[in-house]
Amino acid sequence: MVENQTTIHQTKAQIFWRFLKFGLLAWGGPVAQIAMIKKELVEEEKWITPEKFNRVLSVYQVLPGPEAHELCVYFGMLAGGRWGGFLAGLGFMLPGFILILLLTAFYITFGIKSPLILAIFVGFQAAVIALIIRAVHRIGEHILINYRLWLIAILSGISFFLGTHFLIILAIAGIAYIFWMRNNIIITILLGFALLLYVSLSFSSEVLQPLLINETTASGFQQGTPVQIFLSGLKGGLLTFGGAYTVIPFMQQDAVMTNAWMTNQQFLDGIALSGLLPAPLVIFTTFVGYFGGGWSGAFIITAGIFLPAFSFTLIGHQIMERIIANPSLHNFLDGISAGVIGLIAVTALQLFRTTIDDGLSLIIFGLAIFALYRFKTKFTVIFVIIGAGILSLLWH
Repeated sequence: MVENQTTIHQTKAQIFWRFLKFGLLAWGGPVAQIAMIKKELVEEEKWITPEKFNRVLSVYQVLPGPEAHELCVYFGMLAGGRWGGFLAGLGFMLPGFILILLLTAFYITFGIKSPLILAIFVGFQAAVIALIIRAVHRIGEHILINYRLWLIAILSGISFFLGTHFLIILAIAGIAYIFWMRNNIIITILLGFALLLYVSLSFSSEVLQPLLINETTASGFQQGTPVQIFLSGLKGGLLTFGGAYTVIPFMQQDAVMTNAWMTNQQFLDGIALSGLLPAPLVIFTTFVGYFGGGWSGAFIITAGIFLPAFSFTLIGHQIMERIIANPSLHNFLDGISAGVIGLIAVTALQLFRTTIDDGLSLIIFGLAIFALYRFKTKFTVIFVIIGAGILSLLWH
C-alpha cells in the first residue's frame, strides 16, 4: 500500500487542535491511547500504512518515554514538520498538564487540611500500591522473556535494596546482557563480581537507611533548585523504559529519599491523582515538581520529563531508527529494562510495607488487585482509584 501524502498536509492550527482532542480523550493508559491514535490516523485516514505504524511503534517501545506522546509528535511531524511535531506533542499533553495543576492546587488547599479528603486519599494510596504491583507484572511479562533477564532483574533489585546507585545497576545490567548473549560468560561474571564488590564496600547503615523510606527523613519542607528539579525530570524522561510506571523508583528516590521534597504518602497521592486524568501517567511528576519548587518547579520538572519524548523525533527519528536496528543496542536496552523491573519491584515492596499498615488498607489493596486483574477496560484504573477513595471515606 502506498501512503497518501495529500491527507496529511494540515495547518499548524489543525494539527494542534486535532492532537488536543486526542489529549482530552486520552483515558485508560498507553494501550488505549495508542489504539485511539491508530484507529483514526492509520485505519480511518491512512496517514501511514499499518506496517509502517507497527515499525514506528516498535522503535518507540524500545526508547524511553511515553509511547503515545511520542507517536503524536511523530504524526505531527509528518503533517507539519518539526513545528507540527511540537504542536502535536504539546496538544496531547496540555489537557493532562492543566488538570494536574488544578488538582495540585486543590490538594494543597484542602487535601492536607480536611479529615474527609485525607480519608479519601488513604484509599487512593492503597489502590496505587495495587496499580504499581500490577504494572510490575504486566511490564515484566513482556520484558523478562528468558532466565537471563530474570536473573538480571532479581540481582538488580537486590543491589538497589542494598544501596547501589541505580545508574550503576542499569549500566552493568545492560553491558552484562550484551556479553551474556554473546556467550562471553567470563566477562559477565566479572561484571557481577564488580557489582558485588561495590555493594560490599558501600554497604552500611548510612546507605541502607534511606532505602527503608523512613518518613522522618522526608519531611517535605525542603526546596530544590531549578537545576535540581529539571535534572530530576530529565533523568526520569530518559529512564522511562517499558511504560510510565518505570519512572517511579527514580522519581521517588529524588523526591522522597534524597532531596526530601515531599513525604512518601504525598508521592503516592500524586500518582493517584494522575491516574484519574486523560494523560500519560508521567504527568504525576508535575505534582512532584510543585513540592520541589512551587509552581515554577511544576513547570520545570514537566519540561524535563517530556523533553526526551519531543527530542527523539524532532531531532532525529530516522537516526534513532537506524541505531535501534543494532542488535547489540537491543541487548543493552533489554538488559536495562530487566534492571528497571528489579528496581520497580523493590520500590513496590517498600511502598507496600509503609502504606498497607492496617486492615482497611489491606482490604482495599486486595479488592484493587482483584479488579485490575479481572476487568481490563480503559476505565478500570479510574474506577479502582475512585472506588478505593469512596470505600475509605465510608469506613472513616
